[in-house]
Amino acid sequence: MLCEYINYVLNDYLFVTPFVWRRWYVTMGEKKKIMVVEVQTIMRYGLCSALENEAGFIISGETGSGRAAVEMALRLCPDVVVMDVDLPELNGIEVTRQIIAGNPDVRIIALSMLRKEQCVMGMLDAGARGFLLKKCHFTDLVDAIKAVCMGKKYLSADIAGMVVDRALNPSRELQNHGSKVILTPREREVLQLVAEGKTSLGMSKILGISKRTVDIHRKNIMDKLDLRSVAELTRYAIAEGLVFV
Repeated sequence: MLCEYINYVLNDYLFVTPFVWRRWYVTMGEKKKIMVVEVQTIMRYGLCSALENEAGFIISGETGSGRAAVEMALRLCPDVVVMDVDLPELNGIEVTRQIIAGNPDVRIIALSMLRKEQCVMGMLDAGARGFLLKKCHFTDLVDAIKAVCMGKKYLSADIAGMVVDRALNPSRELQNHGSKVILTPREREVLQLVAEGKTSLGMSKILGISKRTVDIHRKNIMDKLDLRSVAELTRYAIAEGLVFV
């Protein structure tokens, strides 16, 4: 089983190499629809502008909100979503999970400043087809988009070793997987909002549910995790990769 997993990693992922594989890319008829999810407005506009000027790409949507990203991706059905990970209210891992659940054909590429293992592996486990650090060259992002459109996965050289290490050590659990408690998707959303300092009333407006329902979710989370304070919930959320510091 280990050999099969290592073979999967080495064959299915396209690691960054100097210009070698670009010759393999055959331009596909119509332009690929790209959606950009980036919390920083100026960077989002910069990415959209640069990608729109690239031959074969067209921007089908852009947003800085995780919740809007889920709705937009399921409505517009882009070929590729370039996804920030550290999003407020609904982080990139949860957004990726929801988009893939609604439309498995959408290819998601994580673009993040974070090199933390729970961030990288969380995105890949959620269904992302690629992961790049924000310090990468723009040509690397272009290569990644082309790769996932060809059915490949793409990792920047900085984090490729992390995936190989996990393949070589499958029995080693990630720090954020230490707990076996299973929270529902809604409970994970509430937990992230609690960790971000939102009040029950604020959460009810964000989630579109009553304050009483929010309080029920909060109590269920505390009971499941056997935690009794916001500080404890925040530490757990950070360990689980729901919020990043």
